[in-house]
Amino acid sequence: MLALVTAFGLVFVVELPDKTMIATLILTTRYRGLPVFAGVSAAFAIQCVLAAAFGGVLTLLPDGVVATVVAVLFGLGAVLLLREGFAGGTDEEDDDAASGPAAVPFLRAALTSFGVLFAAEWGDASQFATAALSARFGAPVWVGLGSWLALTAVAGIAVLVGAKIRGRIRPRLVQRVAGFVFAGFALFAAGSVIV
Repeated sequence: MLALVTAFGLVFVVELPDKTMIATLILTTRYRGLPVFAGVSAAFAIQCVLAAAFGGVLTLLPDGVVATVVAVLFGLGAVLLLREGFAGGTDEEDDDAASGPAAVPFLRAALTSFGVLFAAEWGDASQFATAALSARFGAPVWVGLGSWLALTAVAGIAVLVGAKIRGRIRPRLVQRVAGFVFAGFALFAAGSVIV
């Protein structure tokens, strides 16, 4: 039980201001909350199982390799977000988009959310924390469950906040800000490769 509580507390604190929350928040401004929550929760479940199962093995990867992959993934995410955020469109289209979530089927929104968060979690601090705690406590099931509960709690907060701000903020503005935030994450990760 100590492993579950420790994993929950550590991962929750690490993820609250992290890209996971930002990405979930952005997805919720584009899609309905339930499919986003379902998709990100499934992605977190797989990531937690992998991290807990491999335990200390994941921490043996060279830091430079992990940082390079993370930098590339965030760089690609930044390019996609900025391209869409600065794409030509009228204010009417932006107002229509701000009025509610995109009319996208549940499965498509859930799969998109799953893909975004599954990719974003590779090399994340919570993944390494889960692996390290799993190795330390020797209780991968409890550590994995605690990490997953923390990640889904953070995702739940992001979905609630995203649903509240959806009608008050222009989606293109969110995409632009998110694109610059992702670019910042990419530069930070690239900087850690160089240093």
